[in-house]
Order: sequence, then C-alpha cells, then structure tokens
Amino acid sequence: MHGQLTRRALLAAGGAAALTGVAGCATGGISNREAVRLAPGATGPLRGRITVWSWDSAAAALTRLAKKFEARHPGTAVHVVDIGYDNAYDKITVGLRADTGLADLLTVEGSQLPAYIGNFPKGLHDLTDLVGRHAGDFDKAAWKTVVSEEGRAFALPWDIGPLALYYRSDLFARAGVDPHSLRTWDDYVKAGVAVKEKTGTKLLIMDPNEDSFFPCLLQQQGHRWYKDGGKVALGTPQAVRALTLIKALGDRGLIRWERGWDGLVTATKEGKVASTPYAAWWSGTLTGEMPELKGKFGVVPLPAFTPGGPRTSNDGGSTLCIPAQSKNPRLAWAFTRFLLTDKDNQVSMLKREGLFPAYLPALKHPYLSAPQDYYGGQRAWRVFADLAPHIPPVERNKDGAKAKDIANKAVSGAVLRGHDPAGELRAAAAQLAGATGRETVSGSLR
Repeated sequence: MHGQLTRRALLAAGGAAALTGVAGCATGGISNREAVRLAPGATGPLRGRITVWSWDSAAAALTRLAKKFEARHPGTAVHVVDIGYDNAYDKITVGLRADTGLADLLTVEGSQLPAYIGNFPKGLHDLTDLVGRHAGDFDKAAWKTVVSEEGRAFALPWDIGPLALYYRSDLFARAGVDPHSLRTWDDYVKAGVAVKEKTGTKLLIMDPNEDSFFPCLLQQQGHRWYKDGGKVALGTPQAVRALTLIKALGDRGLIRWERGWDGLVTATKEGKVASTPYAAWWSGTLTGEMPELKGKFGVVPLPAFTPGGPRTSNDGGSTLCIPAQSKNPRLAWAFTRFLLTDKDNQVSMLKREGLFPAYLPALKHPYLSAPQDYYGGQRAWRVFADLAPHIPPVERNKDGAKAKDIANKAVSGAVLRGHDPAGELRAAAAQLAGATGRETVSGSLR
C-alpha cells in the first residue's frame, strides 16, 4: 500500500526489522490457543463495534467507507485508528506476543504478512472456509501473500503495486529514444547511454542503503528470496542476471544515488533522471508533489529479460486480517468483504486514495481506461491494469527480513564496490542458508 505516498517504501525496512527477532519466541502468550477458523453459517443482522488499525491514506479510505458500511448495517460501528506506519509493526508484534491489545481488524502489508503467519500460527483467524470462493477474483501474486505454506488463507488482499516504467517524455524525445522500443533490459541500458549522452541526465535512482529494485527484478523472473518450498534462491541464474543488470547500469554511470524517500522525490522533481521503474502507487507522488511536470511523463511496461518474457513485477500492497483475539470477528469479516470484494468500493479507493486494486473485477471499470491529463492524455491506469494479472506469484515466508538484509549487502558489493555479481550472490546464498537452516535451490551457485 503506497497510496498518497509518504516515506513508506523506505520505512518498510523498519517493519521488517521488527519481525526479524520474532522467530523462536513467536507463539509467546498464544501457545495454548487452538487455531481459530471462521466459517460460514452465522445468520441474523450484524451488530456491535469493531476497531480497525491502519495508517495514512489507507486509514482515510477505511474511515470514509466505514460510514457507508454503518449506514447499510444499522447497529454497527467501525472505529478506524491511524496508528502511523513507523510503529505499526512493533504494535502488532507486541499484541500478538501478548495475545491482547490488538484491534479487531489489522492492515498488514503483503510483504510482512507471511512472517506473521509463520511466526504466529494461532494469532490470526483462519479465513479459508470464507474466502475460498473469492480466491479467483484476486491477483494471483497478491493471493500468494495471504496463504500459509500449507495453503490456508489468513487475510484478503487489498491493494497491489504492479510495476511499469515511468519515463520523462521530453528527455526521451531530446535523446531520440522511443520508449515503446524498450522491450528488453538490454534495450533499456542502450537507451540510457543515449539519454545520458544527449541530455546529461542519468537513467534511474537507487538508494545505496535500501534497495528495492533487485527483489523486483527477481520477482519479474519468477521468484524472490525463496522458491521450491522455501529453499534459498539468492544464487540462481535469475538472481545473477538481475544483479548483473544493475551492475551494468552502475558501470555505465546511469544510476543516480540518492538516500531515502526525500532524495528520490527531490531528484525526480528536479529532472535529475529520465525514468523510474516503479509501482502504480508512484503516480500519486508524481501528481501530488510534482504538478508542474504535468504532460512530461509517460508509462510503458517494464522491459523484459528476454523477448516475450514477463514485463511487470510488484512492489508494495497490503491486506486485511483478523486477529484471533478479535471480540467481533464476524463483523470484522463483513467489513473486510464489503471493502475488498466490491468493485465500486475498490475503484473509489483508487480515485480518492490512490490504492491500486488487487481485486481483478475492479480493473475492468471504465475509470481505469480514461485518459489522464497528467500523462498527456495517455490511459496510464490501463497500462497497470493490463499488467496486474501477469505479476509473477512468488513464495514468501517468515524469513524474508533476514534475506533482505543479506541481499542488500550483495547488491552494494557488486554495484558500489565493483565485486563480481556471481561471487557476491554465492556468498549471500550460503550466508542465508546458514542463518535460516534452509537448503539452497537446485542449480544454485557453488
């Protein structure tokens, strides 16, 4: 979830860090609780009150639609609390450990949920019997984030972050580069050289401390940190291909290094780079913080690694889940279903709060095919809507935070210190296998 953008993309590392120390003592105060499953069958009017935890634009969307829900169901009350992103995962982790103090409904990012499912197997309501008929209506990659390794569902997906390539149409025109010709990453690198030679502008921004590009390139090729049932996948040919690409961009001087969210936004606003391979939610930052650049951006699918290969990935997205300690889980589920399985509600959250739907029926709404003035009349949302069903699903588990830290060091070693990508990834895969007790996938570097 990166609707009206704050620093969330960069702060996600803090949330991951909060989960790193959970394994091994996760069950804490809930060790004696039986796994709780919500099932169909309850009848009669909905009654009572629930509290919902969320943050930023997501909290605004929940507050707005709660009024509509309450009007439809007299006798109910939905209290939304904006707990702020900075401390959200600390609060959730503490509440799960203590088995008390949580809201009835929680916003949890899809990248973080598998750690909670794995570390607190009895901490969330098992929704499998309720959500089964909805599974096919959600983006496959997003659905993968809400199910356990055993296939049990513990949440519903809310929003997603399909990736495309944002480009400065004026800079590409000055360089004589047709953005629609960028069908592979090799094309992208060649275009970057031309753009730099003709305009003096670098191609993209990366953060030297907190990389998000590498895992997106992995997912574009079908996996992230793990695959084949939880085996370490940092030493695969796909990983080497991804890191070699980033190193090639760095070696050619096409990367502008900026620290943090503010550095990314400022450099983009000042025209320091010609493109940004980023998620749908980046559009909210462009339109909200750079209105003076209206008409100077366009969007095309990501370049592929091989001709005809996948041309998108995912960065961001969130879910709604119900803690086992909820006092009114039936009402919490009814509100969740109302929000996330109604295409009009989903589209309204895209319009008002910039949350791109994981619910596939919403992507057919006429709003997503309307021309957008900011993009010079291009139907930019339609680019993302057409890409969303093709986001490659990937495995996630409770050890994602450990993998991210190790991978960041490998990226820095190859791109900033000139080390061999294969060597960095070989060492990273061995370190992650040792830290998690997991095997490496077949065919990994040795």
